This record gives sequence, C-alpha cells and structure tokens, in this order.
Amino acid sequence: MSDKRTAPLVQVRHLKQYFPVSTGLFKKTMLKAVDDVSFEIEKGETLGLVGESGCGKTTVGRTMLHLYKPTEGEIWFDGTKIEGTQALHSYRRRAQMVFQDPYSSLNPRMTVADIVAEPIDVHHLCPNKKAREDRIRELMSLVGLNTEHATRYAHEFSGGQRQRIGIARALASQPEFIVCDEPVSALDVSIQAQVINMLEDLQQQLGLTYLFIAHDISVVKHISNRIAVMYLGHMMELASSNELTHHPLHPYTISLMSAVPLPDPRESRKQQRIVLEGDVPSPLKMPSGCPFRTRCSRATEECARRCPEMKEAAPGHFVACHHI
Repeated sequence: MSDKRTAPLVQVRHLKQYFPVSTGLFKKTMLKAVDDVSFEIEKGETLGLVGESGCGKTTVGRTMLHLYKPTEGEIWFDGTKIEGTQALHSYRRRAQMVFQDPYSSLNPRMTVADIVAEPIDVHHLCPNKKAREDRIRELMSLVGLNTEHATRYAHEFSGGQRQRIGIARALASQPEFIVCDEPVSALDVSIQAQVINMLEDLQQQLGLTYLFIAHDISVVKHISNRIAVMYLGHMMELASSNELTHHPLHPYTISLMSAVPLPDPRESRKQQRIVLEGDVPSPLKMPSGCPFRTRCSRATEECARRCPEMKEAAPGHFVACHHI
C-alpha cells in the first residue's frame, strides 16, 4: 500500500483551546478547555472520543472545524495545514458537523428543504433550481426521510427525525470527514440504535471518516475503530476499540470501563465497580502535574511534579501515566 493511501486524513497536533473567564473586577483567568491534545484519524475510520461532561471533547470537535479559533496547535486535513481563508473555505466543504441537540441546531424559520440545501447554496454546488431540488430529495431519501416532508418545518418532527435532518444537512456538501458531537445523547434508546446504524451504513456507502464524540462508552465501543479518552482537557489513553475495552491501562479508563453495565446478570454481579474519590477539579484551578492525580490511587510525588506525556505502552496503545 502506498504512503498516500496510508497517510492520515486528519491530523491534530498539540491543540490548545483556552477561554478567558472573568474571575473578579478587571481580572481574567484562562480556562484551559483543551490542553495539548494530539491525534490522527485515518481515512474511512471512526475515532471515538469519550470522557465526562466538561472534559473538553466537544471543544476539540468544534476547534477542529474552526468554529473556535485554536489558541495554539495545528490541524492538517488531507496533507494540507488549515490556515488562511482559502484553505478554510475548502476545508469547511469537505468537513462537516452533526450537532448534539436536534432541537436547537435547526433554524425554526426555515423549511426542511432550505435547511438541507444551505450548504449547497453556500458552496454553489448545484447549477440550477432543478438540480438543487433533486439533490434535496436524494439527501432526504439517504437518511430515511419522506421527500414530501421537505416543505415542513423542524418543529413538526420528532427528535430522531430532526437529527436525520441534521445529518442530511451535513451530507449536503459531500464531505469526507464528519464530527458527530454526541449525535444520539438527546434521543430515546430505540432511536439511538437506528441513528447509529444509519451512520455506519452511510460511512460504508459514502466512504466517510468520523470523529464520534460521546460520554457513553458502550455506544462509542459499538461504532468506533479506535477510542480516545479525555479528562480535564488532556488525553489520557488512545487504543483500538477492542484493546481499550478489554485491556484499559490508565486508572481513569479502568474506572470508566467498570461503570459500563454488562448484559449478563451473572457477569454483572461479578463486576467490581471502581468508584473514584473526590470531585473533579475546576479547570480554572488545575492541579499541578497530572490532571488526574487528585483522584488517582496510584498518585506519587512524581505525578505532582510533571504532567505525563502520551507514550506507546503496547503497539497502537498510547497512555499518559508515569506508572505504566
């Protein structure tokens, strides 16, 4: 296989995203939402990104698409560094996002046809009105929506249908890469399975690459080829889906996996739940060294002195811990 085929589609290098937060009169403190995160996504694969609420995973996805301007770091797409207006315009056609909330991410004043066609209009992808209408019908059919619903408004649909509209909009510009920001967390469990299966079918059919962000590790395990675990803006562990779920190395990942319910009642009774002690530190007052050390049973003075770097503990299995 040639180097061109094996080159990653997306590369994130030392990404940082800081937000100024007012902490008093004329005083601002930097909230480190994402702090030195690096990873790659191969063409055609799904990378799952998991962690607790507030760990920075959504900020990673939004910053990758330049919805937030990165504080530091580089984002490369298909061998090109994303910087400058021209590169960004091309990148935004080839990379799209499916948002978490299907209720607030759709304009209530626009019909479904206009919502789906917005990327088509922005990037001038259809030469005439008939081609635009044909493309709208094709996209709606692709995500399992009836084409006669095109003249309706978003509030007339259920949550699952609205998320399908959001997915159709993301597909309208014929992207190669899609950031799925907790696309099923606001949906009923039965609808979640339908949407995830549809995303997998679309990936096979259209050759898509996904960054799939979620807090439910069992959902991520089902859809992802590899999984990355985040905690307080830092990446703790990265490995293949099977390796991470069966052989987690980082204490935080081990705790997360112990909380996943097992379908077999007998196995579930044998499962030992690892409960983390203490509260999650404020991102405005981060502990020195390793961000997880205040809740870690393995923590030593070394953990307080310096933050561990990601290292390859086994082939393809990366972990940020001084004791592994």
